[in-house]
Amino acid sequence: MSKQERDALTKAEDAFMVNSYEIDILPGVWGDLDEVDQSRPVSELAGILLSLIDRGWIEVHRIAPWTSPSGGNGLQPGELVPREQLPAILEEAANWEYPEDGDWIGALTLVETEAGRKITRFSPEEMAECGGKPSAAANSRSLQRMPPRRPGMDHEPGEPSRSQH
Repeated sequence: MSKQERDALTKAEDAFMVNSYEIDILPGVWGDLDEVDQSRPVSELAGILLSLIDRGWIEVHRIAPWTSPSGGNGLQPGELVPREQLPAILEEAANWEYPEDGDWIGALTLVETEAGRKITRFSPEEMAECGGKPSAAANSRSLQRMPPRRPGMDHEPGEPSRSQH
């Protein structure tokens, strides 16, 4: 993907990409949308998300429980929601709100794909061009290209640490 293609992302697309990088549940996107996009009907936002899914950049999963090797409890992306089911699921306003009971299990979560990582991560060449400082990159919107995984990390940046409880 070229820098020109990345820079062509709309603010709303950018918000969904940020949330997929963070592996956030769907309602988390509200905090990254600007006021104009926050006022859009859910059906329009669903269309934006579906276009990113159709480009192969984001997948939608259901949150599932996870147990660490030490026995701690956590959450992780679970089953993939089939693309053909998404339009109906995304029409349900409740899927765009945080669970009232605070239980995220089963909530929709956005997960970037390998192709999506090419948008949210600097390539080694891009890192060299900006002197190893991602903030020096030209993209000035909220999605600053993320640095590649650092050696020794137990997870990708934006992924939940496997040691979280």
